[in-house]
Amino acid sequence: MLAHFISSFYNQLIHTQALEFIAVITGIVSVLYSRKAHVYTYPIGLISTLIYIVICLQGSLFGESVVNLFYSIMGCYGWYHWENKSKNNDSLPISYSTKKQQIQQLLFFSSFFVLFICSLMMLKKYFSPDTIPFADALASAAAFTGMYLMTQKKVESWYWWLLTNSVCIPLYYVKGYAFTSVQYSVFTILTFYGLKSWKQKAGANY
Repeated sequence: MLAHFISSFYNQLIHTQALEFIAVITGIVSVLYSRKAHVYTYPIGLISTLIYIVICLQGSLFGESVVNLFYSIMGCYGWYHWENKSKNNDSLPISYSTKKQQIQQLLFFSSFFVLFICSLMMLKKYFSPDTIPFADALASAAAFTGMYLMTQKKVESWYWWLLTNSVCIPLYYVKGYAFTSVQYSVFTILTFYGLKSWKQKAGANY
């Protein structure tokens, strides 16, 4: 069983397409910059997310393709938002969410999860039997929440990224994107460092 898994994983890795390779590398670099709360996280991340829109459509990961479109839109917003604050010498501080904001975030996540899973179940039934509704919807809704909170420099964004990464590791592997699965494994490690860094910076802002 283990030998079969290793063999399958290796075969997927050696057949990684150039586009997926570029998307993975730029994605990892983007996360490294986000840990430092550096604005470069957005332009570099845009390269990755735009490529992943195409990759996810090819792999019947429709929820993830919508997520990457959302990433791209929010990436442009976050880029502008962070740059604008910097130019006005009014740097957006890293901060914790209030209790009210945390409840709003849960409602935000729940709404998108229900929307995604209902839509994906319909797609699976009528158009794309290869769709994996629950995992795709869970990863997508968590990613929507995490990305929005990152544009606001909220510490809690990293918790949503942990949920996203933990679901995406097996999801992309099952779909035949082993290199992307490795990327999310790296993301998981970087997320812990990012969370620690942002917690320290948020504490220093009080």
